[in-house]
Amino acid sequence: MANADIKPKSISRARKWSDEVENLYRFQQAGYRDEIEYKQVKQVDMVDRWPETGFVKKLQRRDNTFYYYNKQRECEDKEVHKVKVYAY
Repeated sequence: MANADIKPKSISRARKWSDEVENLYRFQQAGYRDEIEYKQVKQVDMVDRWPETGFVKKLQRRDNTFYYYNKQRECEDKEVHKVKVYAY
């Protein structure tokens, strides 16, 4: 299967915060499903991450503007249920 053909098989909503949910929140804020879709669209191999936490540091939206994120958690508890978790 080619990288461009990767589509999610199912979707669910996050129930509690985790590092994975935090990163998904950041990708979805920038307009992508997750890291896989971001890499497909932007044709990049690596995503900028904070070395201390492993959270996403910077993302480029589809209109080529950038989102910059803090080292600390940004997805508040009231936002967790909005995050979509995709299964491949």
